[in-house]
Amino acid sequence: MTTREIHVELLLGRQVLDSTGKAVGRIEEICAEQQGEEWVIKEYLIGYAAILERLSAWNIGIAILHLLGAHKIHGGYTVPWNQLDLTDPQKPRLHCSLDKLKSLAQNS
Repeated sequence: MTTREIHVELLLGRQVLDSTGKAVGRIEEICAEQQGEEWVIKEYLIGYAAILERLSAWNIGIAILHLLGAHKIHGGYTVPWNQLDLTDPQKPRLHCSLDKLKSLAQNS
């Protein structure tokens, strides 16, 4: 298996496109775990809801949005590491359709 290093800090904020070229959100959080001496990416969080997760403010953010009248909060996805094509790190693309991704939706 070939491994490749990418500076993950350069991926934050990058727009992710689906297979048709439609924008689905920006990379807001990268979840990794240490395996031996290496760090391995597990998943990417994209979209507006991922910003709250990145800031560790999910519960507070949801409460504020509910106070402002939002009842269904949506705007993010969890993307498994193997479903994001980083061949061109400037233009990350999904390998799958949006309906295959776990939503970061929150309902009241």
